[in-house]
Amino acid sequence: MINRIKELREEKGMTQQRLSIELGVTQEAVSGYENGRHFISMPCLLKLSEMFNVSCDYILCLSDIRNITAIKDLSHEEIQLISDFRTLLPSERAMVKGYINGIYDNRSKKKSSIEQ
Repeated sequence: MINRIKELREEKGMTQQRLSIELGVTQEAVSGYENGRHFISMPCLLKLSEMFNVSCDYILCLSDIRNITAIKDLSHEEIQLISDFRTLLPSERAMVKGYINGIYDNRSKKKSSIEQ
C-alpha cells in the first residue's frame, strides 16, 4: 500500500523525528502512521494537510488529487462552468480543452510579437 505520509515527508526532506516535533507526537507514532500500525488522529491529519498543502483524502489514499480548490474560492461563474463541463461527453470535453489551449497559444503568440 502507498504511504502518503512517508512520501510527503520525504519530498520535504524531513526526518520522522522532525515530523514528530511538528505534529507534537513521538517519533514512534510517526513510524506507526507510516507503517500502518497506528491510525492518525484527526488533529494530526489536519495538521499534515496544512503542512504539506494536500487534501486529507490524498493523505488517506482516498484520492490521487493532491489538493482540491475549495469551492468557497470559486466564483458562481466558475462553479457553473465546472458543473456544465461535467455533463459533457468525453469527446466534447476534449473539444473544450482544445479550445482553451488554442486561446492560450494565441495569447502567447500575441505576447511574443509585442515583445519583439
